[in-house]
Amino acid sequence: MGYMDEYELWKTDPFFDEATRAELAALNDPKEIEDRFYRDLEFGTAGLRGVLGAGTNRMNVYTVAKATAGLAQYIISCGEEAISRGVVISYDSRNFSPEFAAVTAGTLAAYGISSKLSDELRPVPMLSYSVRYFKAFAGVMITASHNPAKYNGYKVYGEDGGQVPPEAADAVLANIGAINDIRTVKTMKLEEAVAKGLVTYFGSEADEAYTEMLTKLVVDQSAIDRQADMSIVYTPLHGSGNKPVRRILERVGFKNIHIVKEQEAPDGNFPTVALPNPENPDALSMAIELAKKTNASLVFGTDPDSDRIGAAARIEKNGEVTYKCFSGNQMGLMLLDYILDAKQQAGKLPDNSFAVTTIVSSKLAGAICASYGVELQEVLTGFKFIGERIKLDDEFGNKHFQFGFEESYGYLSGLDVRDKDAVVAAMLICNMAAASFEKGETLADRLAHVYEKYGFGFEEAVSVTLEGKEGIEKIQNSMAELRNELEAATDVKASQTLLGGPKIIAVRDYKTSKRYDFSGDEVKITPITLPKSNVLLYELGGEKGLDWACARPSGTEPKLKIYFGVYDSNEENAASRLASLKTEVAGYVKEKLK
Repeated sequence: MGYMDEYELWKTDPFFDEATRAELAALNDPKEIEDRFYRDLEFGTAGLRGVLGAGTNRMNVYTVAKATAGLAQYIISCGEEAISRGVVISYDSRNFSPEFAAVTAGTLAAYGISSKLSDELRPVPMLSYSVRYFKAFAGVMITASHNPAKYNGYKVYGEDGGQVPPEAADAVLANIGAINDIRTVKTMKLEEAVAKGLVTYFGSEADEAYTEMLTKLVVDQSAIDRQADMSIVYTPLHGSGNKPVRRILERVGFKNIHIVKEQEAPDGNFPTVALPNPENPDALSMAIELAKKTNASLVFGTDPDSDRIGAAARIEKNGEVTYKCFSGNQMGLMLLDYILDAKQQAGKLPDNSFAVTTIVSSKLAGAICASYGVELQEVLTGFKFIGERIKLDDEFGNKHFQFGFEESYGYLSGLDVRDKDAVVAAMLICNMAAASFEKGETLADRLAHVYEKYGFGFEEAVSVTLEGKEGIEKIQNSMAELRNELEAATDVKASQTLLGGPKIIAVRDYKTSKRYDFSGDEVKITPITLPKSNVLLYELGGEKGLDWACARPSGTEPKLKIYFGVYDSNEENAASRLASLKTEVAGYVKEKLK
């Protein structure tokens, strides 16, 4: 069936609700129709994410039901134990999140699978925790994380609380692909599913268990006790972090927390912020204004599903007060150093300890781990890979996980959550700020100490957004061109034309699992052991031998992301070289998108 046939079916068949048919009947842009129906919304390694609206390539109750049918059939194929353990479902503040959660529960019920449905919005880390707490077989989180308001999504979790592994995702995808007619998907009204005992609600029990678990991850309770009145400003950015974040901060003893009231209530339109993403300093602007009024030492905000957190620290110089926003890498480095240092001084850092970060995160993490005798593991982008290392090396191995982070403002401590957790990160950041405050310092001072000890590292990323079918094709074509240029560089001299001219030491192609080494007289190709992914990472050497650049399509948005990292013993040199590299490489890659 072609996309116009699908469009006509959705527009006219009474199976689809009246609002859906009316929305489609009002369309008069051929490209818009094509974009909505030229494919099914892609089910990736963790689920769906897309623009809200009617169509096979959109997030709506029908695509959610179809995805859930695929998940249900996978669970059934895993046997009676999987069916009996069921699924935990939660959702955030996005538009239609409660409705999609209800459809998920009802569809599972129609296939005979029970579920526990959150009785109100709760964030990603609580969903991950609850899967483990209730010993469920799987979990579903309705969220589009930090995306713009027009998006929503559907994330699937495995029994370990981590995002569903690739093998299971492939099985679910195959089941979805076998559904040729969306009208054949079984569904059940939520009310009927509840009446039959196939859906039950969960709430305060999980809240209390999760909060109590987090209290055990405090690094230095004495610092909190002595700095309990430290002024802190928090904004939930209209998301799901408000209650759990405030609950843990109050539980461990912080008494002077100010909430940005205009951004406290859940609202899927995010009316006070252009983009509900704490990676963007503008998202903290209202919080910073409140911080100036309350003399706050620390400001932080969480995204809609509370898996990412951004923070800023008060700086007073010559009578002028400003707030420094930290990058995801900077906060990750500070937390890593703080946790390892505090545990080592307390004699609580076990042998065989390890930390995990991603291939596009700061390379200074290696120097920090080395100074404490801790192994650093690098994985592909995505916290599912960090969760996987915890499972393999701590839960089923003889190593001890200490901390994990990725550059995109995601952090994790402890073993009971297997996705990035802005709630535990909020507690840890406040704990770290209290420890600094005791010394008469801010987190900005702490960052300066990290750079003084381990060298200066500056990282940055440029994102190019290209929506629609044509945009996706341009992004894929640009990656193909870069890969063709790499494969054509059959000698060391030819390699120096890659990326427009910076010195290339080696290139890692994670899609073909090959590392091309150009450092000698001849090109040497060795295998890469990480899973395959559409990523090209360029090793560029530099003063410390750590400089790099990377290109990869985003896994959650229609973007091509270009990363850079430069490391130097001199701050000015590092900043200058980063600026040059960014201009040269970003310009070269962007040309591929035209």
